[in-house]
Amino acid sequence: MEAALRLIDAINFEIKELEVELREDGASHRYVPLLMSVPGISWVLAYTIAAEIGDISRFATPRKLVGYTGLCPRVYQSGASDHRGSLTKNGPKYLRWALIEAATHAARHPAYRERYERTANRLGRQRGKKVARVDLARRLAEAIWHMLHTGELFAPAGFPARQAA
Repeated sequence: MEAALRLIDAINFEIKELEVELREDGASHRYVPLLMSVPGISWVLAYTIAAEIGDISRFATPRKLVGYTGLCPRVYQSGASDHRGSLTKNGPKYLRWALIEAATHAARHPAYRERYERTANRLGRQRGKKVARVDLARRLAEAIWHMLHTGELFAPAGFPARQAA
């Protein structure tokens, strides 16, 4: 048992060292401070999103970034028929995870709370919150595209801009 405890302590020490190294590397990335101004995004999610997106100039429009995330529904069209299916889930899974995780926390922010609750209530108890979270993740991806293209902090309409820390 003592050997197992020593092993756990050694692993915890290595984790802390890696965490410090990641924080330092993330702080030097040009997107991380901007991403951390978004509600629900801390340094881990900011670093993940920045690493998965890469150069934002690859995406001409916010819709292109949202499509890259895989948070869009499949579309089946033929003539006048139009059917929406489940999420495409193409693109990096860690980017999708980070945006959904950020949306979970951003749902409590005043900028997004009303939209989240309206969507969740409209769709009911069974799947309303899940669909509302994906909708919010798509909105966050669009906001991230605008922020990274302009180099400005997160500032939704109707709310005062946050100051950089």
